[in-house]
Amino acid sequence: MTKPFPPPDYHFSYRNPPVSGNTINGLGETSPRRARQIFHGSGARKLEWVALEMFFGLTMPLHIFIRNALNRWELRNADGPIARNRARVSDPEEMSRKLKSLAKKTGAGAVGITPMTEDALFEGQTVDYKTAIVIALPQDYETMKAVTTVKAAAETVDTYRDVSRIVMALATHIRSLGWRARAYGESSDLLHIPLAINAGIGQLGKHGSVIGTEFGSNFRLATVLTDIPLAMDSAIDIGVDDLCLGCQRCTIDCPADAISDQQQLVRGKKKWYVDFDRCVMYFVKTLGCGICIEVCPWSRPGRGPSLSQTLLAKRTKRVPT
Repeated sequence: MTKPFPPPDYHFSYRNPPVSGNTINGLGETSPRRARQIFHGSGARKLEWVALEMFFGLTMPLHIFIRNALNRWELRNADGPIARNRARVSDPEEMSRKLKSLAKKTGAGAVGITPMTEDALFEGQTVDYKTAIVIALPQDYETMKAVTTVKAAAETVDTYRDVSRIVMALATHIRSLGWRARAYGESSDLLHIPLAINAGIGQLGKHGSVIGTEFGSNFRLATVLTDIPLAMDSAIDIGVDDLCLGCQRCTIDCPADAISDQQQLVRGKKKWYVDFDRCVMYFVKTLGCGICIEVCPWSRPGRGPSLSQTLLAKRTKRVPT
């Protein structure tokens, strides 16, 4: 049964509407290109939808605004000095195990490692790091049942704070070994989702978020970029497309009607895509929304492993021998 979520009526609007976020995102474009920033990011003052982002910040409850501001203030420590003596890495697999173990000890829910790729950067950005360490930190499921409320918004902000602290601690440790490392937390100039998919954290769901086996999509991401030699993880197939093609939960429950039943062409690639213009207005109205994450069957604790196993088994039966 669909919950009585707030309706998509708004007490705010643009006097002069900006360029559609779907156009900026490249919806319908047949040629590959990098993404362009629209809403979040350190360059927000220059973005097309900056007025709405400023409105979002100024209208959120004061205690959440302060928490969010403190999160971004702490990220000033995303980079730092590197130890003069560089630790020799003779076994990248062993170093990967050590760094993953350290991340888990500091609270990480899942950790994946992948080569840094251009599709994780916005247009005009450059980095010279070779490797990305992606961290996923789950949100409290019971708290997130209250999506669209101040309680759930505070949980999301706090999870971003905690995952940012994890990547900052990990980057500091890598620098202490004499290798370059920079932490990228919430609302940073980095696209975490493609890196998370390549690192084996999960697959893209129809609601535009990564879905992993253990936490569904009820988690937040942060990343460390580094050049320390590490063993790479691989993308995984847990059956997300098999479910999303037939499941209607997030599509039906989205009050803004922003989630499509079909994959769409975006910057030359067919993928799941959420209508930005519809989503962002409701996102601002409801303190960050999160309905699609909460109602997703994968997000229910303990459901993911058996769901994945069932979906993959059914797929195998459908494939002719």
